Amino acid sequence: MKHTPLIQAAALDRLLQRESQRTIVFDCSFELTDPQAGRAMYAAGHLPGAHYLHLDEDLSAVPTGRNGRHPLPAREAFAAAMGARGVGEDSHVIVYDGVGNAYAARAWWMLRWIGHADVAVLDGGLNAWKAAGLPLAQGVTPRAAARRLSLRPAEVATVDREVLLANLDGGPRLVLDGRPHERFTGANDTIEKVVGHIPGSRNRFFRDNLDAQGCFKPGAQLRAEFDALTDRHPVANLVMSCGSGVTACHNLLALEVAGLPGAALYPGSWSEWSTWPGAPVALGEA
Repeated sequence: MKHTPLIQAAALDRLLQRESQRTIVFDCSFELTDPQAGRAMYAAGHLPGAHYLHLDEDLSAVPTGRNGRHPLPAREAFAAAMGARGVGEDSHVIVYDGVGNAYAARAWWMLRWIGHADVAVLDGGLNAWKAAGLPLAQGVTPRAAARRLSLRPAEVATVDREVLLANLDGGPRLVLDGRPHERFTGANDTIEKVVGHIPGSRNRFFRDNLDAQGCFKPGAQLRAEFDALTDRHPVANLVMSCGSGVTACHNLLALEVAGLPGAALYPGSWSEWSTWPGAPVALGEA
């Protein structure tokens, strides 16, 4: 069964009224500069029945200093954690946030990474829900009862640092970096200790995937933009990167919307790449 990556607010409202027992919603709001801000945003107003997923606590493992700022947990551990949060084999999972769906896209990707295909992102996130005049709840939704969630083959691909190092010598892979342009070029980056980007990569700021209302652009428009940026590079050889493997998932989601599935994620991204001694670094434009 093919699952669509996005769901509109009105459709989600109907779904929750019809299949509330099978559908589970997660708010993934987060702010890099204030790790507790997302939890406060959630408590102040969220979709009725939605639970909260925290980027550092629920969608990342513990950083070691060499594996990036938001390393992936073990697949087995994440599947067990999602089962403990109420996701079962037949669950229809909806994820969203209040900040452009950057963090919701990470959750979407990770659920597909453990083989749970029935997951979608609320297009436009919390703002779209509010714009539709739909109700909000406050406080914290009681934790859902634990369910069994089996680990299945991943529906998404990853590449590691060694693969990209080897690719620098004329390999077939093309890296797209999802950070803002000034961080990509190294002109203004207050987050990283080492600034710049992976040599040969190109910049696709994740917010360029959205329209003025914060919803994803139409698939045909996204496809044209990615085709122009990559010179129609084979999708199977595209790799999405960013600062720490989070907003790169937004570009992976945009590729799905564009009908261009199959690109890979570099989970460690720049925050892993740049911590290794002697890591190749490029500055300025690609």
